Amino acid sequence: MTRTTTAHAPELHRGGRAAWLRAAVLGANDGLISTAALMVGVASADSSRSAILVAGIAGLTAGALAMAAGEYVSVSSQRDTERADIERERRELELAPEEERHELVEIYRNKGLSEHLAEQVADELSQHPDKLAIHARDELGIDIHDLANPIQAAVVSAFSFIAGAIVPIIVVLLTGSGARIPVTIAVTLAGLVGLGALGARLGGAPQSRAAIRVLIGGSLALAISVLIGTVTGNAV
Repeated sequence: MTRTTTAHAPELHRGGRAAWLRAAVLGANDGLISTAALMVGVASADSSRSAILVAGIAGLTAGALAMAAGEYVSVSSQRDTERADIERERRELELAPEEERHELVEIYRNKGLSEHLAEQVADELSQHPDKLAIHARDELGIDIHDLANPIQAAVVSAFSFIAGAIVPIIVVLLTGSGARIPVTIAVTLAGLVGLGALGARLGGAPQSRAAIRVLIGGSLALAISVLIGTVTGNAV
């Protein structure tokens, strides 16, 4: 009897996408809601299209720059910490290799290996040419070949913020004064729901829960902005 072998497709793990999701999806989400809230707030106080557009463009520019700067600083700090941890691990491997070997044994035992097998694995990996990478991965959870990139994170954050922020600006450009606020709110909420569902789908999380969460948050933000704009406009 002939035995046939079936090729197994590789498992799909989405955890590695977390950083990109945070920088891209959340950047677009922030750009959309913050710019839309700013514009409907201004529109509630002053129906002039030029005033609304100036506010929107200013919000887009300031928000994109703030996102880029904030992400650059945050990821740079993360990268500095990772490098410091790796350098500390390098010194420990040079000064106390046997202690580092025992740490590997303990890690593998805690993962379920027997004492004998954990010893064998630690011995073999301790002879590996790139043993620093092994220790950094298993002890620190750091991939030394894929450290955080602050410039990349800053660029992604800035452009994703712009991608979200440009939507309400286009809406205001294309709609008349009477429909400007309701259309901007409707498009913004639809965009937030879409972004929430997209982020959840890429991350393998429930889409409906994420969509409802951003819908509620976005609705509150827009409602408060309209209220503040109305009160401010009447007072002025």
